[in-house]
Amino acid sequence: MIGIEDVLGIALVLVAGLLLLALGIPGWKPRHLTLRSIPAFVRLWKSISLTIEDGKRVHLTLGNSSLLKATNASALVGMSSLERIAQLSIASDSPPLATSGEGSLTILSQDSLRYIYRRANSLRQFDMTSGRLTGVTPYSYAVGTMPVIYDGNVSTNILIGNYGPEVIYINEAAERKGIYTLATSDSLSAQAVLYAAAMDPLIGEELFAVPAYMKFNRYHEASLHTQDVLRWILVAALLGGVAYVLLQQLVGITFR
Repeated sequence: MIGIEDVLGIALVLVAGLLLLALGIPGWKPRHLTLRSIPAFVRLWKSISLTIEDGKRVHLTLGNSSLLKATNASALVGMSSLERIAQLSIASDSPPLATSGEGSLTILSQDSLRYIYRRANSLRQFDMTSGRLTGVTPYSYAVGTMPVIYDGNVSTNILIGNYGPEVIYINEAAERKGIYTLATSDSLSAQAVLYAAAMDPLIGEELFAVPAYMKFNRYHEASLHTQDVLRWILVAALLGGVAYVLLQQLVGITFR
C-alpha cells in the first residue's frame, strides 16, 4: 500500500522534472533567476581565453575514480567541462589535454574530444594523445601528471575529480610553473589540501556547478535553478509545519 511518504516523494520528483524542463526551454527563464557570482569562474574564463589566444594548452585532470564507483559523479562533471573546453579550443592549434588515473576515464576523455572535433568538422586536429593515462595508482597518477604540466605547453590547469591528498603534487607542479589553477573534488581530504594550496579552490557543491558556469548546456544551469526552487519549497514546508504546531499549542485547533 502506498503511504503518504511515497506520494510526497513521487510529487517531489515530478515537480523537479517539470521545473528542469521548463527552465531549460530556450529563451524562457524568469529574469530574477540568475547564478550568483563566483569570482573563481570569472578568473577561469579569463585564463582560458588568454591560453587560447597565446596558442597554449588547457590541462584538465579527471581524478582516478572508476566509472563503476559511487565517486564517479565528479569525473562526469569533469568530462562535461572537458567537452566545453574543447569547443572553446577548436580554433586553437593546441588542443586541450586530459589526464586521468583510471582506464575507463582515459577512453571516455578521448572519445569526448573526438566527438567535439567531429561535430566541428575538424577531425584532423584530433590527437589521441590528448587523453592520457598517467598512472594506475593514486600516487603514480599524481606524479605521472606532473611532467604534462611541466612540458606540455600548459597555461591553465583545472582539477576536477576524485583525489586523495596526493593531489598536492599536481597542484605544486602548476604553482612552480606559475600556471593558473582551478581545483575541486568530491573528496574531503582533497578539498582540505586544495583549499590550503590551490589558487582557486571550489568547495562542496560548487563542484557540480562547474558545467553551468562554463555554459556547457542550458540544462546544467536549469538544474541549479531547480535546486534553488526546491530549497524554497522545502523552507516553506518547514515553516508551515512549525506554524501548524504552534497553532495547535497556542489555540488548541486540530486540523483533520
